[in-house]
Amino acid sequence: MDAVTSDPAAWPAPAKLNRMLRIVGRRADGYHLLQTVFQFLDRGDRLWFEARDDGAIDRHGEVVGVPPEADLTVRAARLLQQATGTGRGALIRIDKHLPMGGGLGGGSSDAATTLVALNHYWQTGLTLTELAELGLRLGADVPVFVHGRAAWAEGVGERLTPLDLDEPWFVVLAPACHVATSAVFNDSELTRNSSLITITDFMMGAGGNDCEAVVYRRYPEVAAAASWLARYGLARLTGTGACVFASFPSADQARRVLDRLPPGWKGFVARGRNRSPLHERLMRAHAAFA
Repeated sequence: MDAVTSDPAAWPAPAKLNRMLRIVGRRADGYHLLQTVFQFLDRGDRLWFEARDDGAIDRHGEVVGVPPEADLTVRAARLLQQATGTGRGALIRIDKHLPMGGGLGGGSSDAATTLVALNHYWQTGLTLTELAELGLRLGADVPVFVHGRAAWAEGVGERLTPLDLDEPWFVVLAPACHVATSAVFNDSELTRNSSLITITDFMMGAGGNDCEAVVYRRYPEVAAAASWLARYGLARLTGTGACVFASFPSADQARRVLDRLPPGWKGFVARGRNRSPLHERLMRAHAAFA
């Protein structure tokens, strides 16, 4: 069973792919205006929560290079406390599977799962819309994970329109590097004026990822992974990378490609999901609580 759902007590924080990413402008505050399409994977991190009454927020489980005070899960829990005035606290345990700097949304997904799960355990009563508004303070990708639907996104990624996409099997390669999103977005050669397209345009095949040229130039190992994967399918960068992916109609086809991976390279096979596994877990929690 995959990493998202293998423990029924765990709360999943699924990966996402940007199946398309266009940069269509830039705001006065420096944030880039995007058009992108988010879809979840049936693979991700796992979190466990134990509510407590002393107001303390503690993280168990090491996240390499991320001290607790900088961890988005801890920050999300404290933000929910502040927004609702609750005196409850939590012990949070994290089992990391998603690479940092990979473009799979791991930190944002962890934050969204924390908001959704603690809103349930603490009975703070916020709606998904209210949780997504809080999540936007933590990162532009957090709202889509809170809402839990594959989506067309605009603005900085927070204006969401649910989509029903095909749900293929993906081969995802994870080069051994950490792509700095800020460096990509600040690169002078980044395309920032792509024309606007429509959802229909995307469904008809328009899209691409405007970050690819910059990332492939700055990170040769990402370019090499994309070039190798392109032998077997249409290889795309997700977000600002470093992970690249290609879709296949069956698990067997995807696994045959992964089996050919050069020695020392890392990757995995996962299924696209239009509904986040997080919301399936929330429904089970509601049923158990009722």
